[in-house]
Order: sequence, then C-alpha cells, then structure tokens
Amino acid sequence: MANPSQTKPKLTGVDPNSGFCHSTRIFHSLRPEFPVPPPSQPLSITDFAFSLLPSAASSNTVLVDSVTGQQMSYSLFLQQVKNLSSSLASQTPLSRGHVAFILSPSSLQISVLYFSLLSLGIIISPANTLSSDSEVAHMVRLSQPVIAFATSSTAHKIPNLQYGIVLLDSPQFVSMINGLHGSDKNRGSDRVDVSQSDTAAILFSSGTTGRVKGVELTHRNFIALICDFYYSRQLDMNGEERRVYLIPLPLFHVFGFFMLISSVALGDTIVLMQRFDFEGMLKVVEKYRITSMPVSPPLVVALTKSELVKKYDLSSLRTIGSGGAPLGKEVAENFKAKFPNVEIGEGYGLTESSGLATRMMGPEEAKRHGSVGRLQNKFEAKIVDPVSGEALPPGNKGELWLRSPTIMKGYVGDEKATTETLDSEGWLKTGDLCYFDSEGFLYIVDRLKELIKYKAYQVAPAELELLLLSNPEIADAAVIPYPDEDAGQIPMAVVVRKSGSNISASEIMDFVAKQVAPYKKIRRLSFANSIPKSASGKILRRELIARALSAASSKL
Repeated sequence: MANPSQTKPKLTGVDPNSGFCHSTRIFHSLRPEFPVPPPSQPLSITDFAFSLLPSAASSNTVLVDSVTGQQMSYSLFLQQVKNLSSSLASQTPLSRGHVAFILSPSSLQISVLYFSLLSLGIIISPANTLSSDSEVAHMVRLSQPVIAFATSSTAHKIPNLQYGIVLLDSPQFVSMINGLHGSDKNRGSDRVDVSQSDTAAILFSSGTTGRVKGVELTHRNFIALICDFYYSRQLDMNGEERRVYLIPLPLFHVFGFFMLISSVALGDTIVLMQRFDFEGMLKVVEKYRITSMPVSPPLVVALTKSELVKKYDLSSLRTIGSGGAPLGKEVAENFKAKFPNVEIGEGYGLTESSGLATRMMGPEEAKRHGSVGRLQNKFEAKIVDPVSGEALPPGNKGELWLRSPTIMKGYVGDEKATTETLDSEGWLKTGDLCYFDSEGFLYIVDRLKELIKYKAYQVAPAELELLLLSNPEIADAAVIPYPDEDAGQIPMAVVVRKSGSNISASEIMDFVAKQVAPYKKIRRLSFANSIPKSASGKILRRELIARALSAASSKL
C-alpha cells in the first residue's frame, strides 16, 4: 500500500492553524493524508487487518488471557480463525448478512470468533454479560440475530433463536476452532465476498442518556479506522518495537473492539482482562510488561493518588490513552510528576463514530491539558449553536457535529433516533457541548443533556468534577442536577473520600465555591463508597439522580 503523505492536506480556503473554513463553517482535519481502499473493493475487516500484518509477526504473541495466563501466537490465531470460519460455513446455515448475538466475557476464543464471523460477512452483536434477562431480550429484539454464541453461565439469558446457541465452552466449539471436524468442501472453501458497505457489527451504546440503542457499523467504518492507526504508527514509530496493550475494557465495547482489530493489524500483543479491578490491573502491567493501555480520568486520578501503585513495577508503561471525559490540567500534571516517562494521549469518540474522532498525537500535543486532541484524518466537524443552528468559528461553544468514513449507518430498529442523530448530509449530532481553539484542538465542555439548568444559567457537571478531583482528599466524585423549587435545578455533588480522610461536606463546598462563579457552586452534597460507572468509565448520572431523589423522599 502507498505511504501516507507527511504534509498537511492542502485545502483551499482552510485556516492551516485551526482547520476552519470560513465559507463552509466546517473544521477539517490537519493530519497527514493516508490512503484507504476504494469503497467498491470487496473487503472484510478480517481480510484487511490480516493483509497489513507484518510477516515477522507469525511467531509473536497476539493474545494473552491475564486470568488464565493462556497465550496465543499469531500463527495459531490465523489458523484458528481459518478453522472456525470453515467449520461455521460447513456445519451451520449461517450466511452473509445474518446476525450473531454474542454473550461472553472477553477471551482468546471470542477474539477468534469475531474475526471468523466478520470474514464470512456475518454481523456480530456482542453484549454485556452483566445485562439482565430483560435487557438481553431488548437487545435481541433490536439486532434480530439468528444464532447466539455464549457460555454455559450466560446462555440462559438468551431467548430462543432460529439456529440456537453455540456454547463457547463446549467440546463442539473446541473441535470447530481446532479444525478437528471435517468440512463440506463445497461450502468451507468458498471465499465470501464481503462488501465494505455491509454491516459488520451492531454494538450497543452505554445507555447513559436513555435506553440502550444498537449502533450499526460497517466494514468500511472500521477499515478507515484501521488505516488511521496503521499509517499513524508508520509516521510515529522511530524504531519503536511493537507494543503490548492492556485492554481492560470488555470486547463488546466499541473501544475494546477497535483496539482488538487495530492491534492485530499492527502485529501488537493484546492482554485481556475479563473483569476490571485496580490492583489486578497493576499486577498485569507488571507481569506482562504492558507498554500502552486505555484509561478513564478517574483511573488517572487513582494511579496518581493510590498507595497501591508503590507495590508494583510499572516502568514498562510508555503511553496511556485517556477518554470518556475531559482530563483536568492539575490531574494531568500530577500524573506526569509521578510518571515522567509516560505520555498521556487524550482522545474523544463515540460508539456512533466507531470509537474515535479526535486524539492527541506526540508529546507536544499531549501538553494541551484539557483538550481531547485534534480531528483524526478524514474527519470534518461543525460547532453548531443549539438555539440558532448556526455553525460557529473557533473559540465558540456549541454542539459538536461530525462527518467521516467511520460514522455509523444508524440505530438498528430505531428510525426516529437515527433521523434525530444523523442529518441528510451525513452529519452526526453528538449531543456534546464543545469548542475548537485557534489551533484546531477540541475541548469538551459537557453533554448537552447533562447541563444543569440553575436559574438562567447552565452549569457543566464535568467542570465541577475536575475541581473536586483536584482535591487531594477526594478519591472520586460526580455532579448531578437536583430539583429545586426556586432555581429549577442546583448542582449536587456525590463524593468518595480518599481512605483516611474526614473532610466534611461544608469544607468541600467551600473549596469549590472559592474557584467558581456563584451560580456554579455546589449546593448539596452526599458521600458514597463508589461512583457507579458504565463499562467505558462514564458516570451513570441517572442512577445517582435516582438514589438522591429516593434518599430525599425517604426522609419526608
């Protein structure tokens, strides 16, 4: 494949510093251009990722299960993907366009299953194993699968499907993945021509702003994303060896999924965690000499403040990617002081954008604390005034709209939500309040739907959360709207004290009040043992709001 240009794209009428075009009111990526396969070329995610894989990688380790210690080489991985693809084609009625529902913890077998199904043009629809029976039923209604892949412990949650359930911990599946059963040559050897426009995955959004939705993503979406990582690595390698990634996020999550497929294309090693816990993560970093891992801002705080960190050798770490919420300047600086050799790269994306839209690249960009980086290659953006609908220039806050080859087809089974989120020109309305600065760096202010309406003012919970987390006696915090007869809503904080701290509610409220405008002050506060979060690290505000209202009503 062609080498990417190392110069910025030349766009007529576009500010070379911000990427903003004054005539169209659109922000453009300032990244070097890279080639993408023509859309008309039949190509699956699997075939494309394997085509990029370095030949020297065959003897390297591709996957490690941190729970069992089981490891798999690239050569075995490629063979098992081929075996399973052949077995599925010859032993099941599955064909291109069918949907497979997957309910299993992250494992080496799940990784093989993903690549096998994708190579056959079968749509994968993985879900959280912690989902309730009713939540699973809702997801099945959305994705309309004909078959399911599950474990003995999760299969009971899945309703009856046309082609039943394949148990991943059964002798039958072990035989399929090891190629122990003979295959029908007429089916097993036929290559499936997958169109890049075919749906590859239905991934379920976290549901933090409403009921879970099924996000329909294509092979083209992820091929464009793989290209981004592949060519960015080529420009940034500087002799660096392959990376060892810890993926603490489950593989049903968009970030875990795209980290898996892009890491395989790059010949990296991926270490999987079935269930996240902080000290367990530290042990894994030490044992497997992890070089890179994705984290959420609360995890950055924990790495900075926790005494447990001293017990483990984390010297192998070179980069961490932070996402899910803005990372405060003080939090980033404190982390850098403790881990001077680790580069923090903040990023931003949604399930609807295949997991990524902006990110920091290189040590200079990483110094832009508070920003989530610049637009990735082939991305366009608008900052739209939520009231007037006017597209705004740099320095102005509005709703972020995105357009790129990685944007979803829509929400499966929900035309109304699709129409509300995607316009006729392909713009994705993110629902996030943001702005670009004069050099094209994006800053997230908050979710539009999560802004607290205090009298005539709007208060961003994320801003107050960053302040709270800067207090050395606070381990974690969340800010939610609380109903108030006079103000409409007031900012309420839910705080987790650091171990051994006795800081009071009034001390915390005074700490915040000294640093913000009067309308932003915390006016109510409760303490908790933990802050509920989704698998991706997002605060589950609706759950906190329900708790706060329930606690208030019980006192009446």
